[in-house]
Amino acid sequence: MSETVGLELELNRRRIRLEVRPNETLAEVLRVRLALTGTKVSCDAQVCGTCTVLLDGRAVSSCTLLAADADGRSVTSVEGLADPESGTLSRLQRAFIGHAAFQCGYCTPGFLMSATALLAEIPNPSRQQVIDYLEGNICRCTGYEAIVDAVLDAAGEEAK
Repeated sequence: MSETVGLELELNRRRIRLEVRPNETLAEVLRVRLALTGTKVSCDAQVCGTCTVLLDGRAVSSCTLLAADADGRSVTSVEGLADPESGTLSRLQRAFIGHAAFQCGYCTPGFLMSATALLAEIPNPSRQQVIDYLEGNICRCTGYEAIVDAVLDAAGEEAK
C-alpha cells in the first residue's frame, strides 16, 4: 500500500478532506479523484495553461502543483466560477459565450481561470494588459482576438 497524506482545502467554496499520494498533482486529484474534468491537462510542463486553476486567488498550473501543497488553501476550478446556488454563469463566462471566444473549447477553462485572476487583480485592464497576462495560455485552433475582446467586455460589464 502506498503512503498517503491528508489534504484539507476549500474547493469551489466547499471544504473537502481526502487522502492523496505525495506525488499526486492537483490536476490529477481534481480530474480523477473528484471528477472535476473542466480542468484540462495537455503539456504537463506549465507551458500551455489548460490546467490553470486559482490557488488562493492566483492563477497556477495544476499539472505540476502537488496536491499536498494545496493543503489548507483555497482552490477554484472552472466549475467554481458559476454561482453555486443558481448556476448563473460568471460575467466572464457569459462574455466568452457572447464573443464566441472558443472553438474546440479545450483551452477555454484555462483562459477563463487566468482571466478571472487578471480581473481580480486589475479590474479594468487595457488590451495590452490582457494580452500580456494571458501569454501563458495557448489556443491551437482559433485566434486570440475574441478571447481578449471577451475579457475586456467582462471588465467593462463589471465597471458599469
